[in-house]
Amino acid sequence: MTKKQAHPENKELSEYKQKLFADAERLVKDEFPKKVIEFDALLKSSKLSYDRLAEILPDKSLNIPIPDVENGNTDSDEPAVKRKRVEVEDKKSSGPPVYAFTSGTVPCNENLAQLMDLVRPKLRDAVEQCNTVKMWITLLIPRIEDGNNFGVGIQEETLSEVRNVESEAASFLDQMSRYFTTRGKLITKIAKYPHVDDYRRAILDMDEKQFINIRLVVLEMRNHFSTLHDMIMKNYEKIKVPRNSNTEHLY
Repeated sequence: MTKKQAHPENKELSEYKQKLFADAERLVKDEFPKKVIEFDALLKSSKLSYDRLAEILPDKSLNIPIPDVENGNTDSDEPAVKRKRVEVEDKKSSGPPVYAFTSGTVPCNENLAQLMDLVRPKLRDAVEQCNTVKMWITLLIPRIEDGNNFGVGIQEETLSEVRNVESEAASFLDQMSRYFTTRGKLITKIAKYPHVDDYRRAILDMDEKQFINIRLVVLEMRNHFSTLHDMIMKNYEKIKVPRNSNTEHLY
């Protein structure tokens, strides 16, 4: 009975794997330590110091003035809001209502926007780097066999940690995008109800929370890359060669 020959691997696929393996090993050995130092330096810089909170928070007026309304000074018994709605309906204008800001535009929080512009590219790089390392470990996992799976268990544990870091970095990116949408909706509430002071206070609280979130994101990413580098380097040989025999059966 002749031994079944394995199909030869496509040359281009083989070259892709070799390049992927080289890139992943370079990321783990060189780029991950740089990421730890980079995030740590940013965390300790004045840009993310809690002393900046007073500077970060916007003016409570938000460039939306509170109009003067004299109650009772009207020739109609209908509430002002109802009269205005009726007048708008009488005009039969098409499209959604547009709020006019007499003092100009309402700017975003420029200080927070600059911080997010600084952190966002680092998170994008983190997602791509983790994806490369994830593929590297996945392709190193040998075929399923009975016994001798201690090294495979180490690979799977490391792979789980890489996936966790990748997922959290992507989640942080999504959270930053949702911040602007949520803040914009709250600004329209202030424009619609300028006399409700709670909405204005909510903007200040939201911006303070976002500053703290950005700081926590940088802190978490520093810790993640530090843990990931430590775990992979401590088990480097087992990750590359999970079994002492049958290594020719790697995917």
